[in-house]
Amino acid sequence: MNASVAISYLECSARERIARVLDAGSFHEWLPPAERLTSPHLAQLGAPCAFDDGVVIGRATLANRPVFVAAQEGAFMGGGVGEVHGAKLVGLLRRALRDRPDAVLLLAESGGVRLQEANAGLIAVSEVMRAVLDVRHAGVPVIVLNGGANGCFGGMGIVARCADHVVMSDLARLSMSGPEVIEASHGVEEFDARDRALVWRTTGGKHRWLVGDCDALVEDDAAAFRSAAIAALDAHRPVTLDSLEAEHALLGARLALLDEPVDGDDAVALWSRLGWSAPERVADADVAELLAMPRA
Repeated sequence: MNASVAISYLECSARERIARVLDAGSFHEWLPPAERLTSPHLAQLGAPCAFDDGVVIGRATLANRPVFVAAQEGAFMGGGVGEVHGAKLVGLLRRALRDRPDAVLLLAESGGVRLQEANAGLIAVSEVMRAVLDVRHAGVPVIVLNGGANGCFGGMGIVARCADHVVMSDLARLSMSGPEVIEASHGVEEFDARDRALVWRTTGGKHRWLVGDCDALVEDDAAAFRSAAIAALDAHRPVTLDSLEAEHALLGARLALLDEPVDGDDAVALWSRLGWSAPERVADADVAELLAMPRA
């Protein structure tokens, strides 16, 4: 195989992403499909089950450094979080507190909580959030890689922003509520989920990088995600009162930028008011051009 040929991270399965991001042959899976650990709820509802409940967890090395890794499988229920899925993530994070790897990698792809397991899934996501913050407090960086077709929405969108470091491709999406959820709740006049350009302007990787919600923007290439993950191995950011207050101040300042009326597209106006020199070129720019874009 020609190593120079880019492999689409978006098109890879969870296990393929692990194989291409982590050191070759280093991954050891915990609770593999042979264990047949399935959701206790889906079968009762006549829904299909997966023997790993849609998430792969284990230990590996990255650039010869020990890491723990979890990869969500977007092909199973959109990577939705249920009771077992969430418990596997929490178990991985709690083991990280005990064993102290150099980092925890979360290869996220999820539409959020499974509707079939709503209460159990919501509890699971809250436990994942708490475990992520506990791991960060212990000094182990949590790195999120986001480049799957289903994006990272709902509770997992919050989990991603609880991490130390977020890597996204320009094809990735990150938000609290998905486009379909917003449209269903507030109507197509508020948000047209079929408008792909609108969706990416407001949730996509380029937008998240421009506004500071993502730390590294990469091409849709598994090798690029690997390089970004290696670069982030020492990206620990202590969770302190000062850091939280600084984040709140940043969010308040960003919100204030749109207090005045906007003529035209909200996203382009926000990019302009954040100081980017050519916001109108963002949609057509590739990743290299975007990363080189100066501030005005």
